[in-house]
Amino acid sequence: MPADMKSKGTVYLVGAGPGDMGLLTLRGAELLRRADVVIYDALANPELLRLAPAGAEIIFGGKHAKDHTLTQDQINSLLITNAKAGKKVVRLKGGDPTVFGRAGEEAEALASAKIPFEIVPGVSSFVAAPTYAGIPVTHRDHSSKLSIITGHEDPAKSGASIDWTQVAKEPGTKVVMMATARIGQIAEQLIAGGLAARTPIALISSGTTGKQRTVIGTLKSIGNEAAAANLQPPSLAVIGDVVQLAEKLNWAEQRPLTGQRVVVTRTREQAGEFIAALSELGADVISLPVIRIEPPTDKDPLKDVLLELGTYDWLVFTSANGVTEFFRYFFAGFEDLRALGNIRIAAVGPGTAARLRELHLRVDVVPEESLGVKVAAAINKFEDVENLKVCLLRAERANPDLADALNKLRAIVDDVAVYRTEPETEDITGAGARLLTEGAEWITLTSASTVENFHQRFDLPGLVARFPQLKIATIGPETTKALTALGLKPTTEAKPHTTEGLLKAIEKEVCK
Repeated sequence: MPADMKSKGTVYLVGAGPGDMGLLTLRGAELLRRADVVIYDALANPELLRLAPAGAEIIFGGKHAKDHTLTQDQINSLLITNAKAGKKVVRLKGGDPTVFGRAGEEAEALASAKIPFEIVPGVSSFVAAPTYAGIPVTHRDHSSKLSIITGHEDPAKSGASIDWTQVAKEPGTKVVMMATARIGQIAEQLIAGGLAARTPIALISSGTTGKQRTVIGTLKSIGNEAAAANLQPPSLAVIGDVVQLAEKLNWAEQRPLTGQRVVVTRTREQAGEFIAALSELGADVISLPVIRIEPPTDKDPLKDVLLELGTYDWLVFTSANGVTEFFRYFFAGFEDLRALGNIRIAAVGPGTAARLRELHLRVDVVPEESLGVKVAAAINKFEDVENLKVCLLRAERANPDLADALNKLRAIVDDVAVYRTEPETEDITGAGARLLTEGAEWITLTSASTVENFHQRFDLPGLVARFPQLKIATIGPETTKALTALGLKPTTEAKPHTTEGLLKAIEKEVCK
């Protein structure tokens, strides 16, 4: 390799897929996780940016029809400049980068500048969106040929590069990309070219996402039907007999949470499984963490607990975060769980208990309710706590009710912070702006701190007043208590008090 090439970085032109995060390729995910710079376009799911390292530079290089944040020349220049600085650059492009994605142009610019590059294919919307709408683009009984056409060009202009009369004569399925604005004109041109006015056509908006909507008609009717449905871009049209299969095979839009936009406020570290479960049920998920976990302000009380573990009768954990953070410090000082001795353990909530059981620890008490008085009563029912030494391992600024209730039972209580929650204000995906502009159907709140920090950032009562369809789901009594302090009531509260219970509670409400 020439000496000047060794100092250069590499540009990766990566297909982000059509919208569903699960359709990103393994290679694409791998490159995002080690990128120094990510330049993404308007059709790439912004949630994919969470895969990038914390220190990566994130640049929006998207282009809408009449709104170019960066010109193509500026994007090319950014790619070259960052690569020459020795950086790994991921150019994240919706769908497949070579299908109406200008990857060829960008690769040519990189080749001319002698910049190493790699093109990573992605799942294109031309096949993914119809598939999610129950339309196989080829089928032995209906179509053995597929044509892909851009709908971006005005079909009525003189000197158009697409011969719609020729397209009309071609057999098989036709997929017209970027079809929202001109679908009526395109249908007219195809009819004028000889394609039967009764030919089935489907217009699919926001394919593979929780916002997917499909309108089915004929070439003659689709212009009026699309206008009445007010479908928004991005969209594509599928034309041909295969469209008839959608009525039987449209699986994605039949899921129970289809059309439900759900805001998830948990920390990024905790939210992954919950987001995946919501998405699997068809929800349009907005990941909007409003808290982050930080070490306690004063670690000395925690150090004292670790030094005096043998003197405690009970350890009480009130959250999965408390379990994770306590044992992170525990294993920094001890190599063996047996250092806990014969101590008894109480867990507030099944999620907390599950985290403890992952460590192969037996949980002696799991109260049915997460309220402080109920927790203290459950521990006291297991054994009289008078004069027993109890350590509460939880967040700073925690609700004092549990400690007060144990003190009234004459327990000797140490209330020790193992972590603190801080407001999360970073929003690399633009989720906050999306919520304020478009609203949502559900906000999920999983702790008192998520209620407080969400309200501080977005004015929760004001948001509910602005978007009347907005409903709130809480994970348990303490969260509900924080919500009612704002003058609001939850639409539903999870039972059991876990994210699985939260998911079921939302599904039950939606399917009423």
